[in-house]
Amino acid sequence: MPNNSFSFWATKDDNKPDLLCGRPADYFVVQKHFTIMICATIVLGGLSKMVLKNSEVFVLMILSLSGFVTGQLAYHFVEVHQIVYPLLKTPSFSLYCYFLPLIVFVAALDVDFYIVKNVLWQVLLMGMISFGTAFVIIAYVVFKFNKDSWDLQCCLLFSITLCLIDPLHSVNSLKTIGISKMYTDIIRGESLIICSFTCIFFGIFRGHTTNVSMFRELHVIIGLTLDIFGSTICGYWCTRVIQIILTDIFSNTLTNVVLCFSLVYMTFYLVEYFGMSGIIALVTVGLNLDSLSFKPRMEFIITKFLIMCSSAYEHLIYGFFGIVVGCGEIKYFRFHSLVFTVILYITVNFARLLTVIVVSPILKHSSYEYDWRWGLVITWSGIRGVFSLLLAPDIYNFSESKVEAPHMFIFYIQVISLLTTGINSHMMLRSAKTLGLCALSLPRQIAVQNAIQHIQQIIRNTITLYKTEKTLTNVNWDVVEEKADIEYNPTHTVPITHILHGSKEEFATDEVLIEQARLHVAIIQMSSFEKQCNDGTLGVEAARILIGATKSYCPIHGKFMSISDVSTYVRDRSWLIKFKNMLTYLEYHKEKILFTVPGDNKFLIFVYRTIISEEFEYATYVVTIMYIFPMIIHIWPTARELNVSALISINYYFMFLYTLESALKILILKRKYFLHNWNNLDFFIIVIGIIDILCLHFVKLKPHNLVLIQFTVVIGYFRIIRFLPIFKIIIPILINMTDVQIKKSLSLMYSITKGYVKSQEDAKLLVRQISGRESVYQKLYDILEKNKREAIKELGLIEHEGRDVVIALKTKQAIRNVIAKALKNLTFLWSRGIIDKHKGIEMNKVLLTKIKALNNFPMAIPPPTPDKYLPNIIWLENKDVLIEFFKRRTRLTYFDYGDIICREGEMSQGIFLIISGMASLHSSSPTFGIEASQRTDRQFKSMYTEYCTSGDVLGELSCLLKREVDYTAICETTLQAFFIPLEDIYEGFDVFWPSLEYKIWLKLALNIANQYFESNVAGEDLNFRKCVTSNHAYVETLSSYNEMTLNHVTTKLVILVYGHVIDNKTKESHVAPSIIPKSCEQIQGISDVSKLLLIPTSEPVTNDETSHAMVNTGLRTTKKDYNWKRKEEVESGHLFRKTY
Repeated sequence: MPNNSFSFWATKDDNKPDLLCGRPADYFVVQKHFTIMICATIVLGGLSKMVLKNSEVFVLMILSLSGFVTGQLAYHFVEVHQIVYPLLKTPSFSLYCYFLPLIVFVAALDVDFYIVKNVLWQVLLMGMISFGTAFVIIAYVVFKFNKDSWDLQCCLLFSITLCLIDPLHSVNSLKTIGISKMYTDIIRGESLIICSFTCIFFGIFRGHTTNVSMFRELHVIIGLTLDIFGSTICGYWCTRVIQIILTDIFSNTLTNVVLCFSLVYMTFYLVEYFGMSGIIALVTVGLNLDSLSFKPRMEFIITKFLIMCSSAYEHLIYGFFGIVVGCGEIKYFRFHSLVFTVILYITVNFARLLTVIVVSPILKHSSYEYDWRWGLVITWSGIRGVFSLLLAPDIYNFSESKVEAPHMFIFYIQVISLLTTGINSHMMLRSAKTLGLCALSLPRQIAVQNAIQHIQQIIRNTITLYKTEKTLTNVNWDVVEEKADIEYNPTHTVPITHILHGSKEEFATDEVLIEQARLHVAIIQMSSFEKQCNDGTLGVEAARILIGATKSYCPIHGKFMSISDVSTYVRDRSWLIKFKNMLTYLEYHKEKILFTVPGDNKFLIFVYRTIISEEFEYATYVVTIMYIFPMIIHIWPTARELNVSALISINYYFMFLYTLESALKILILKRKYFLHNWNNLDFFIIVIGIIDILCLHFVKLKPHNLVLIQFTVVIGYFRIIRFLPIFKIIIPILINMTDVQIKKSLSLMYSITKGYVKSQEDAKLLVRQISGRESVYQKLYDILEKNKREAIKELGLIEHEGRDVVIALKTKQAIRNVIAKALKNLTFLWSRGIIDKHKGIEMNKVLLTKIKALNNFPMAIPPPTPDKYLPNIIWLENKDVLIEFFKRRTRLTYFDYGDIICREGEMSQGIFLIISGMASLHSSSPTFGIEASQRTDRQFKSMYTEYCTSGDVLGELSCLLKREVDYTAICETTLQAFFIPLEDIYEGFDVFWPSLEYKIWLKLALNIANQYFESNVAGEDLNFRKCVTSNHAYVETLSSYNEMTLNHVTTKLVILVYGHVIDNKTKESHVAPSIIPKSCEQIQGISDVSKLLLIPTSEPVTNDETSHAMVNTGLRTTKKDYNWKRKEEVESGHLFRKTY
């Protein structure tokens, strides 16, 4: 970092005073009350912001005027001059280092890296064109209309400073009205690029205070390379360090805030110390940090603190520079100064307009949404601010000829900053609103309307619930309802025809609505990824890849991101696998040699024991490594000439060792020696070595034969192949490293795919809320369902390819979920005072230590043996008596790729428990016990495909219903499964009646409820074991024409999971899967068998496994006879859809 010890205005003439903006200190200087002035400036800015309702331009004007008045008082009164004198003595570069790093970091932190990455070249070109156009126009106007006796260098430096666009204020007004973040990031990215290169330019001047003509081109080129590329690399690695520190689970909020604030300045000063650009490093850090770089819910706190600090810095800058301007002589403020200021303001905006016209083709190429309206808004975004102010003093400091009024540089720039901040911000906001650019799209309007209706419903339900409270009977509920009523209308909603950008169509087409909904679906998916990451179910790296991929595909019209779009890892993984196969082929395998010694030959026995020993192998490696130094001398001409005889002797010595090694192996292996590639290489080395020795001998005999000499030199360089045997040691290490990378790739892709599946499910739950029409909803649902199925198939293929990796990942996730549950319970006990604070902190540290230890969890766990999978069947409940019963009756079956496990329409033969591999299920729509003609739900298609992997069970429903299989199961990979014959299952039903059959129904009912009604049962503890032992949920059976009375006081939720029932009172029909409404008090079964899942309201009482609270007068319809029913006789259920 340059050592600038000069004052605010630098001078090189010792005869001149140290301050040129005011009179020097002709008294004994005592620095006091300066801290009070700083605090007063911050307080004044805060109060002004509060009184003026966050009107930033008026706040900055008040601070600037108050600073100017303070400067004038300091110019005339010694008492005030003593207060501001420390500021005047402060070097301008110090203010640059104090304020600019944090402001740059805050601006870069708000920019989305992936958006800038997608339009990087457009932003770079836009920044270069903007800077070049503005510089030429402003420099011409300044040189033409300036009357302050500025030379050419001052005019150029002033023009460069005035070209800077403030990255904070340029888009602040747009962020509050819902403008697309892509355009705000383009504007902010452009301003950051201009500011970065301008800081590099001023840094070159700052580091070379001599004449510009004395700069050496090489030094400038090296400096620019370090500033751009070196600073970027340093910023990237600083980002990694900051991410590690900020994501530490043991750090608290205060520690994170302090560390983030201090690391910003530490990064800036370190990079500047090593001669690079700290500003570019901080821009890199800010761009690479995102919400996932912080602990959950920590980003908001840190960002707010940094914004608060940057706002305080901005107030101080305007106040300080107002003081500096006020300390100058008032005689230089003339009428021409006002005219010149107006000319500069018009010039700045004209240059911006010309820039937008030039770069419009570039922006049209980057986004299909860009049009002339966006160009008009971007034209008003050329706002100047603190960047220009902080560099303004260097105009005077770097100029060769010193002007009489240097404070006028700051005056012009500060006034232009205030004008652009006020006028341009207002015009930009008005233009966006007038042209309809801030209007909400139809899906967002629908989502907002649905959210408002949902909140209003919650309010009404809450009021209804409170009316039943005895202590609230005397409350005036009419007033409560009136005050609690929400009337909210989004301010930026427009009709659909406006959204079409001037389309003459009266209504939006499905394509337009789907495109708008697609962008909203992408937002839902990114929210899902971030939530999964914060919950610990998705790794940070996987979440960052998914969010980045989603943002990358957002600008592509009509593109819904599929799992194949994310799977860029396939190329890397295939390359790694090929590389590993090649290394495996080259690996040196030391085989045990079957050697029979003829007779009692002790020498051969000794040789045999020698060559098979590890010491012999290590000795050959040592010999090879020892030859490195002689080889270096042989390659170095000067050293070779001085050590010719020594090199020849060493060559003889090493060739003797190589020959001895091969001779001993040939003596034992004989012809088998040449069957190994590494032995062939050793023999080739010996042959080349012998030829080398013979050539050296013939050269001594014929020293004048040039051809022989050249051939000998070439052969001498072939000695390099003597180092190839070292790869015998390196190849196993490379294989292990490659294997680790392959496992990391598999683990990462499995996490990515699983997170993607979860995001598709979340989007499917909300897609109706953003669809304007039923046709749009159906198309969106089909797309999301198709992408989900492809992702589930990918999950199965990954699990088949790396079972040990997936098992380790699932085990790690299970451990994390258990510890997270314990942390949640600990927080509850702590908040209720059951555990004191000290013990709570200690227990919290213990649990966090266990979570942190998962970072060292093994990447692969060997899969269990087949007999260990049987307890995984959930309805066996890991009970020994059930496991032993079925263990004796199961057999292990194997299927190849393409084999059919069972066909649709065939009689069920039993149950299959998949141990390894993946199968696809192809079937018509699931009927759930009713005819397809009676179903009106559009989401059920004529055909569907599902995928089953390790741990899934096939054929449960068919065995329960004693009917044909409703799907065709085809092996997608080689598959291994346990098969339980149908007769043995029915025998189990007889032996363990009725608990076993009930448990299978309960398992199916819980799966259907979790799959189709996830949002309704999200808060319920539907654990299978708890449902069995404590009746957290239970299944009731309703046969045809039997009735059941529903008690909604004791039952929170009634879900029809199979069959068909009607409401006895209204005759309304309910088909599975559906939720029976609260208004329904009594139902009657229509289908042969109907199954209902009941979730009690109060804490259930533990019962035995066969007793369930029946509130109907009918009997259970489940019977123990196993009479087969053909599909034509009764149209009953379908196997539930499986999830990953």
